[in-house]
Amino acid sequence: MKNLKINIWTGILDIINCILFAISWPVIFSTAASDAFGGTNLTSGTGIFFYVMAALGIILNIVALIKSRKNNISIVGPVLGIIGNALFLITAAMAFPAIVVIIIGTVFIFLHQPTKNTKAIN
Repeated sequence: MKNLKINIWTGILDIINCILFAISWPVIFSTAASDAFGGTNLTSGTGIFFYVMAALGIILNIVALIKSRKNNISIVGPVLGIIGNALFLITAAMAFPAIVVIIIGTVFIFLHQPTKNTKAIN
C-alpha cells in the first residue's frame, strides 16, 4: 500500500490542531481578561487564529479525502478530520469533542488501510 504524503501532512496538521484546540480556551479567556482590564481588543484576533487553523484543517482533510479515494485508501480518517475541524469552526465551545474526533481521525489517517473492496498487494 502506497503511503500518501498528503495523508502524513494532514495527520501532522491534525495533531497540531488538537494541541491548539486544547489551549484555545485558556488563551482566549486570558486574552479576554487582559482586554477587560487593559482596554485593548486582542481577543478577536486570537480567536480568528484558531478559526483559521480549523479552516486549514478542513481544507487539507478534503484534499486528503480526494487523494485517498483515488488511491483506494480508506477515507475514514479524512472524514473524521473534516468533522472534527468543522466542530471547532462552528464554535470554539465544541473544542473537546473536536479534539476527540480529530485524534481518532488521525489514527485512521496514519494507518493507510486499503478500502474494503480492494485487495492489498504485498
